[in-house]
Amino acid sequence: MKSENPALTHVRPEGGVRMVDVGGKPPTTREAVARGKVKMKPATLEMITQGKMPKGDVLTAAQVAGIMAAKKTWDLIPLCHVLNLNGVEVNLIPDFEDSSVQVQSTVRLEGKTGCEMEALTAVSVACLALYDMCKAVDKSMVITDIRLVKKSGGKSGTYLREGEEE
Repeated sequence: MKSENPALTHVRPEGGVRMVDVGGKPPTTREAVARGKVKMKPATLEMITQGKMPKGDVLTAAQVAGIMAAKKTWDLIPLCHVLNLNGVEVNLIPDFEDSSVQVQSTVRLEGKTGCEMEALTAVSVACLALYDMCKAVDKSMVITDIRLVKKSGGKSGTYLREGEEE
């Protein structure tokens, strides 16, 4: 399929795709923050926070899954670069008012390309791991609101999603 849009960096003008060459770009300090949540029944959230889920410590398992996923984003998402991440944080916060677990990831690196996909992948997989560990108790859970909240570094500078806190 031939590309009519020169702004599509992953599509060659003659058709097909490519991984963008970032070799000529200078490395910069970069950070990306992503968020999402898993909505559930109040009883499910109680079981999670009281450590009564049959599969074990849900929040820690989901946290580890998110960190591991950020490190493997290049292997999961076509055309992503292999990145040398400096740090990955994944936090899961029970929200009793919303009957959900809020998930946030922060990814940092010194590099030639951003880490937004790594932050989004960390949140997505942490939510999936949480769902997996709780599905026997609550099949009605909903994974929702996965989004990039902030990115900084690189040529385009800082982006902060409107209406979000840092």
